[in-house]
Amino acid sequence: YMGQPLDHALSALIDDIEARGLRDKILVVACGEMGRTPKINARGGRDHWGGSAPLLLYGGGLAAGQVVGQSTADASRAASEPIGNQNLTATLLHQLIDVGQLRTLTGVPDAVMRAATAADPIRQLL
Repeated sequence: YMGQPLDHALSALIDDIEARGLRDKILVVACGEMGRTPKINARGGRDHWGGSAPLLLYGGGLAAGQVVGQSTADASRAASEPIGNQNLTATLLHQLIDVGQLRTLTGVPDAVMRAATAADPIRQLL
């Protein structure tokens, strides 16, 4: 029931960003915390499934127009290199700041340094 309103809202936002020429200045991140089970349950629906989840990134200077990774045929898990929360965080930080320069600064909180360096960014997007 939320798919159609989300699709409409994201489409309108992206159209507005494009019309204003702001694609490289704004990064839109839309993700879910979980996907849906690969099998229909007894009630005819799908339960929560932490094995895979949707992620959409638009703009922000990232390489556009691609699908990164794929799931197994039943969507139960990653069939290619899995992308986790740490990879998403690293990608966002690498786009927002110069991580190499960040390493030379004093007073940067350890949590920020760990988030920027704990995992590789999603290389296909940079």
